[in-house]
Amino acid sequence: MNIYHAAAGELPEVDFEFDKHVLSMRGEAFPENANIFWDPLLAALDEYLKATDDADIVANFRLSYFNSASVKKLYAMFGMLNESACKNNRVTLNWFHEEDDDTMQSFGNDLSEDFPVLDCRVIAEAV
Repeated sequence: MNIYHAAAGELPEVDFEFDKHVLSMRGEAFPENANIFWDPLLAALDEYLKATDDADIVANFRLSYFNSASVKKLYAMFGMLNESACKNNRVTLNWFHEEDDDTMQSFGNDLSEDFPVLDCRVIAEAV
């Protein structure tokens, strides 16, 4: 089952099109209670990855801000994708950042190092 949530306040837009193997997130992520926002997404992703084999999965992330609790959940999500890429799927992680946002660029570069099996692409976009 696909998941779509429009951006709202401290929550980003989430568009997980599991049937197309495309996972997208955009906006800012600083939920007051990170578990309430992130845990259902992680559970759905886990279920999807367990049922997916030999697929080309594309994850598109355009986050302009996130809090420390969200970083932990993002790392959990990318860890799940990395594990899936180790086993049975090919995963491309497109990490988009504004061209003058060094913090988000650096975060994307760290993802490349921390999740080496992912095809991690750090992509600058003009504002």
